[in-house]
Amino acid sequence: MVRPGGFFLIGMIEENLTKEDTVKIESLARKAIELSRDEVLLNLRFFAPAFGRLEFASRPGTGLFATDGVHLFYDPLVVLRAYSEDEPLLSRMLLHSLLHLLFAHPFDMGVSDKELWDIACDGAVEAVIISLNIKSLELSSDDELKQRFKGLKQEAGVLSAGRLYRYFVNVSLPMRSRAAYIKSFARDDHRYWHPQEKLEMTQQQWEQLSRRIRTEIKAFSADKALAEALEDGLNSATKRKYDYSKILRRFMVSGEHRGINPDEFDYVYYSYGLKLYGNLPLIEPLEYREEKRVQDMVIAIDTSASVSGSTVKDFIRRTFEMLKNGEHYSERVCIHIIQCDSEIQSDTVIEDLSRLEAYLDGFSLRGFGGTDFRPVFKYVQQLIDKGSLKDMKGMVYFTDGYGIYPVRKPPYEVLFAFLNDDEYRPPVPVWAMKAVIGSERSTA
Repeated sequence: MVRPGGFFLIGMIEENLTKEDTVKIESLARKAIELSRDEVLLNLRFFAPAFGRLEFASRPGTGLFATDGVHLFYDPLVVLRAYSEDEPLLSRMLLHSLLHLLFAHPFDMGVSDKELWDIACDGAVEAVIISLNIKSLELSSDDELKQRFKGLKQEAGVLSAGRLYRYFVNVSLPMRSRAAYIKSFARDDHRYWHPQEKLEMTQQQWEQLSRRIRTEIKAFSADKALAEALEDGLNSATKRKYDYSKILRRFMVSGEHRGINPDEFDYVYYSYGLKLYGNLPLIEPLEYREEKRVQDMVIAIDTSASVSGSTVKDFIRRTFEMLKNGEHYSERVCIHIIQCDSEIQSDTVIEDLSRLEAYLDGFSLRGFGGTDFRPVFKYVQQLIDKGSLKDMKGMVYFTDGYGIYPVRKPPYEVLFAFLNDDEYRPPVPVWAMKAVIGSERSTA
């Protein structure tokens, strides 16, 4: 589907332009961009460092603005047409692209439907801009947009990119509706957006800017409406990113493991002995070294009809793959996979990580009653007391979060892994970690 269609791209191909014409168009377009940027900063001065981070780059044929996190590409002809036909439009387009970066939209692309993610991000940004109530950013189409957002808020709740995306996925948004939303929301092109691993440093820089802007707005802005309008997007962008491997490192135990210790072994003396005495090295390599590896842990699954079998399988497979990679892997493991609703439904013990696929082939969920987290903690404590979990360091509890939490902290680390963001979810205990690890977005 063309993004965004619209009136900009009609008649944009100009023929017979001389070199002097092209230079003049470039100069006028850059001046129009600078004037529009200054217009934004008159009302939103906190965004000056963010605009300063972007390098404006002319790219004829681009159509609308497009950013890769470092550059803001623009088509000079499109810029001039937008500026001449509707002066606030160019300022709106600039702020629209900038907010995508400050809200971390280009870096959070673990989604199955890229087009829906584009629509959701555009909708979230436009909703924020309209809520700012800045006269110099208003367009004639805003009254229609306000009605759209009113309906979406009733259906989807908070108009964040993540919430809108999940709503669009759940309702299986038809093609006709997608086209209508694109026409209403789109102000830029997302062709240069990439997953976070390809632009990691850029993402970190934009997260730092988002934190700085959020802090300055809260500390120095007298406009509470402005602060509230930007808060959700900036908070989402500055959430600590969920790194499952780091969580697993907190579940490691120390112990001696057979193998050469490179920190203790001196190859100079070893080689000298072999050379001087033949097969008699002066120093034998140490056979043991101290290191941390995952051995005993618990993966608890909430089976109170809140998760699907395929989602659970994906989560378990992801966890085991991380355990098998690098030095996290231990030759001996004791991983209990416990299914529980309001009662313990099953407990499968995995002692060999290579048997994961065989386990998943026969996997099925059991239970589907009410949710109570306490039975799992009680059961695990019984396993610890019996010696079945000698090196227990951590539990991951995969759930929707609607259940009864234990009051006391157990003697091991606990991570509650949620399927999605939910503002109505009861708070987890202060002693527990929490993360959102839904299949579409991963933040903590």
